[in-house]
Amino acid sequence: MTEEHQENKFNLSKVLTKTRLEWFDRIGSLFKSYEIDDDLWDYLEEVLISSDIGVDATYLLLDRLKSGVRDKQVTQVGQIVKLLKNEISNILKIEDSTSEFLGENSPMALLVVGVNGAGKTTSIAKLAKLCTENGKKVLLGAADTYRAGAIEQLQIWGKRLGIDVISHEPGADPGSVAFDTLQAASARRSDVVIIDTAGRLHTKVNLMEELKKIQRVVSNQGYAQSQRVLLVLDATTGQNGIFQARSFIDAVNCDGVFLTKLDGTAKGGIAVAVAVDLKLPVIYIGTGEKVGDIALFNHNEFTESVFGA
Repeated sequence: MTEEHQENKFNLSKVLTKTRLEWFDRIGSLFKSYEIDDDLWDYLEEVLISSDIGVDATYLLLDRLKSGVRDKQVTQVGQIVKLLKNEISNILKIEDSTSEFLGENSPMALLVVGVNGAGKTTSIAKLAKLCTENGKKVLLGAADTYRAGAIEQLQIWGKRLGIDVISHEPGADPGSVAFDTLQAASARRSDVVIIDTAGRLHTKVNLMEELKKIQRVVSNQGYAQSQRVLLVLDATTGQNGIFQARSFIDAVNCDGVFLTKLDGTAKGGIAVAVAVDLKLPVIYIGTGEKVGDIALFNHNEFTESVFGA
């Protein structure tokens, strides 16, 4: 295991402490209190749903577990826990092709979407820092022109990181900001362009239409093949966050999720809900409040961290 992977696994384990203690430690009681009967399945259903895995993912897991018990003639409860761990890891495996998410194409344009309060701007700063550390030239676009202070917030991060920010006055057309950002990126030969967008509330259909417009602007500027859309999702919002995320997916083709605030909740099962309900990979997670606290999501490290020893 490389030093980077060791650090990543340590960060994941630390971030998922609450999930491990308040969720999967409950599964440990299966060894002592249950036999393989209806009571066991009812208890396991309760644990999974309470973790914000979601109803669909819970029933999918239970169906797979019951099939595994029948097919493998499982007689010990401990074997079910092992089956559960493997099934969760398999569900999350859709992230395998995302390890080069920010390095597949150059130049590339990354649209960052998500509701206000999810940690979108801070996540952009983390992504920008990660790119610069990997030797890429980054340019930021402040297309969140509606929220008071959003432009200034991104400019502050840009100044701290030594990265230029293209912006207009508050209330300006976000599509124009995106256009000017991409024009500047072309002139400056930037490798990665990260464009902030407004915190689109799912009740504001017109704002969703504007998000589609920004995506068309990006495509028309020659980034159709290298455009990516990253959805920032607050892990503490649970199933409500999943509901809001569907509105973004309906508006634009999202490529993956940046899961924030995972360290502040015991409901780490939302990563499974993202994979099952949204059919999206979790690509990055925030591992803390500092700008360097970011890690690539890895399904094996996730399951090892939440199940512990």
